[in-house]
Amino acid sequence: MNNTKTMKMSRSLRMLLIFGLILINVGCDQVSKSVARTHINDTERISVIGEYLVLMKTENKGAFLGFLSSMESSILKSIFLIVLPVAVLFFILRMIIVNTDLDRFMIVGLCCIIGGGIGNLYDRILYRSVTDFMHIDLGGIFKTGIFNMADVSVMLGTGLLIVSFIKRKEVSLS
Repeated sequence: MNNTKTMKMSRSLRMLLIFGLILINVGCDQVSKSVARTHINDTERISVIGEYLVLMKTENKGAFLGFLSSMESSILKSIFLIVLPVAVLFFILRMIIVNTDLDRFMIVGLCCIIGGGIGNLYDRILYRSVTDFMHIDLGGIFKTGIFNMADVSVMLGTGLLIVSFIKRKEVSLS
């Protein structure tokens, strides 16, 4: 009986951590977008670190880097930008909850991806566009499009998944 109680506590704590990580990602994204919507004008460029990090607000009606923004069919656009992402996010969430042998990098990475996905999905549903407001240009060495904290979450999550796969590969080789 004691082992069962310990396992339930462990499962409960795991669930709390998973949903906590997702909520932190969504919260950071939504707070930062709210600040950008409120304090950055449409034509304004705010230099944070010279021209290396600039804040400028844009509304992205498509997906990554404006992909699908010019799509004419609103039904197809809704399928690609709302229905499909909801299905993928639920699939990933179910995978995290059901699969208890995932390592920490995998769990945190997938939670970041879910949190970022929910943040942008929330914008698409509520505002019909996603607010992007950051731009990095490291003098031609590295340059981004305009992005937001949800995009940072997704990229961080992807990086953590790569680390997880590399660590698993190292373990299986030894």
